[in-house]
Amino acid sequence: MPDDNDKALREHLLYLLNGGGAHAGFDAATEGLPAALRGKRPGGAAHSPWEIVDHMRIAQWDILEFSRNPAHSSPEWPAGYWPKTQAPPDSTAWTRTVKAFRADLKAMCRLVSRRSASLCEPIPHGDGQTILREALLIADHNAYHLGELVLVRRLLGAWK
Repeated sequence: MPDDNDKALREHLLYLLNGGGAHAGFDAATEGLPAALRGKRPGGAAHSPWEIVDHMRIAQWDILEFSRNPAHSSPEWPAGYWPKTQAPPDSTAWTRTVKAFRADLKAMCRLVSRRSASLCEPIPHGDGQTILREALLIADHNAYHLGELVLVRRLLGAWK
């Protein structure tokens, strides 16, 4: 791939990973949610805001670690990808999860930005996956669950 195309592809991926486009980003979707509502499941919703945000953190962490660590072992599917509780287990869990999510997203963005990292070559320890595929997977998964989180917040009366 020519350098200009590679640069453009990386820029587009970073834009997508960072919530670019017509939907709410992670910060907008998580900030300002009252602590009392973080563990609530509104009628008709399958998950609480806590369950959604912690699931996003776990899945993104798994994809990132798979992308960069040959010794990584993924959690058991599906139980290992969801928190064990409907509400944050303590008063600092929400903040820790939000910070960890942001840190892992930045790490994936650094991986995508690194010119020495091929976006299209198979990851040596995978079975055909590429950094491009994994970055798109994170962006797609995050967008899906951010939409879910905004809807749950609306149902809880906690969205602007």
